Amino acid sequence: MHIRKVVGRVTYHACDRCAEGVITDVVLEEPFLGCGLGTRALSHLRARYPEVTWRTTLDTRLTRDLMHRLRIPRISGAESERHCCRNL
Repeated sequence: MHIRKVVGRVTYHACDRCAEGVITDVVLEEPFLGCGLGTRALSHLRARYPEVTWRTTLDTRLTRDLMHRLRIPRISGAESERHCCRNL
């Protein structure tokens, strides 16, 4: 039986004006860690916004490994806040 259930969340900001995006949070329920859902979620995000260059503010072991695999560079929270379109 297939049951649709939300098992995680990706929080991000994407700007159409400058084509930059920042991933600020990735959360998965414990039983789903390490099974590829994080990779699928971020791949879906990239497919949804193909023109956006992604970066992240995350620096936990789990998210650092995920972002490294997907070649998404880390920026500081201060860099994220200085983004050209955040204060519009």
